[in-house]
Amino acid sequence: MDLSAGPTVLKVPTGVLGPVDDGYFRWVTDIGLTGPDAGKGGRYLFLPPGWKGEVPAEGYFVKEPRTNTLLVFFRVFVKDGDIAASVAHAKAGTNIHPLGASTESGETPKATFVNISGAKFNTISANDVSFYDELNEVVQREPADFVEPDLVGLFASIGIAKGKPFAPDERMKTILADAVAVGNATARTILFDSRDPGTKFYPDRQWFTPFVGGSYQFLDGAARLLDAKAMFFYYATGITPAMAYSKVGSGSAYAGSFKDAKGNVLDGGKTYKVTLPGPVPAKEFWSFVVYDNETRSLLETDQKTAGVDSNHPNLKTSADGSVTIWFGPKAPEGQEDNWVQTMPGKGWNTLLRLYGPLEPWFDKSWKPGDIELVE
Repeated sequence: MDLSAGPTVLKVPTGVLGPVDDGYFRWVTDIGLTGPDAGKGGRYLFLPPGWKGEVPAEGYFVKEPRTNTLLVFFRVFVKDGDIAASVAHAKAGTNIHPLGASTESGETPKATFVNISGAKFNTISANDVSFYDELNEVVQREPADFVEPDLVGLFASIGIAKGKPFAPDERMKTILADAVAVGNATARTILFDSRDPGTKFYPDRQWFTPFVGGSYQFLDGAARLLDAKAMFFYYATGITPAMAYSKVGSGSAYAGSFKDAKGNVLDGGKTYKVTLPGPVPAKEFWSFVVYDNETRSLLETDQKTAGVDSNHPNLKTSADGSVTIWFGPKAPEGQEDNWVQTMPGKGWNTLLRLYGPLEPWFDKSWKPGDIELVE
């Protein structure tokens, strides 16, 4: 969303789940089940920074972000495997338009929907000196005080300031090239091989939490956990308290893994398996999603799903509720419905999600098995 032209209305459908973040990935609000509409749907009004105009007295959930740029995304839950119905529900209940806008016939404008399935586009920040050009674009687009004064000063110290051209000389370009290489390698290492014991869910497992200390603001009392913050934002796009905080039977819980049971990184050319003991403590459902280490985005495969979940109609589950999931280039014979494809030559990682986690997740009386290499 771009608020630079004025207040903007977002209409959301019923039963969705998602956040709204600002241009510096700070949380603005949730929408849907964990938002003020509580899953009933509704209209949100986003005001540009410093807005002094009139605001409707009712009919909207009004939010005042610190940036003109907002990221909005939400999940629609598929019922009975009917993806088409879920898509139709999302389109029917979603709209975005300037406040007070109308067509020539006096109707509210309708959003245009674009199907991006199969499209290739890059959402990753640059890993070379052009990263600073991207940062400069943001600084020029947003209000001068869109971040705290310390950060404004930090940007200015390398020549990035609101209303001024960014033109580093050759000496500064060399310094910045080194800085972005070290910064990228540092963030990658913090994520892939953290030394912080607070990232481990269990002392005897490889599963890690992307929310050290359970804080979506990465706070430990008065201290900001800078490594934890770097780890999360190198891994993920977007933030919401609902990711970090859940209570029994509601919200969602996350556990990630980059390594197998022996501590070796996961190889897309090999076959692995993982067992979830039964019953899995998820009120709604659970899922595995597989990501490409290089992009931290969904792993592109011929399978075109990048995951599997407990709603799969043909999923094989044992009598005690336990289930084994397989990862590899090809499905083991007879395990096609319990298999997630990986790609040779591609490192991968996975997130285990529990929707509506139950008490055994919180007291850790239940824990997933590690991912095991199948020799």
